[in-house]
Amino acid sequence: MAAEAGWQRLDLWLWCARTAKTRTECARQVEAGRVRVNSQRTDKPHYKLRPGDVLTFGMGSEIRVWRVLFLASRRGPASEARGLYEDLSDPSPVAAAVPDPEPG
Repeated sequence: MAAEAGWQRLDLWLWCARTAKTRTECARQVEAGRVRVNSQRTDKPHYKLRPGDVLTFGMGSEIRVWRVLFLASRRGPASEARGLYEDLSDPSPVAAAVPDPEPG
């Protein structure tokens, strides 16, 4: 298995990380050039993704930046999927624009 070799197909990892409902949909996003790995655009769903790689892609109306922490052994529940990556995305602009209340 590729995960045992230290890498995993990009489309499979995205599917296991629950970025889309189907692996085919993940592959289409990659083929359309909507995913960057380490700041480089790729259109290869079979790209060999490794722990430490940084992904940049659109999810809904937001740009997501994730550092791959682990390769996936299966497509598990969302709580398990969140453990596969570290979210490096900027906090939402709305949350950043709201000032903290002053004490006192």
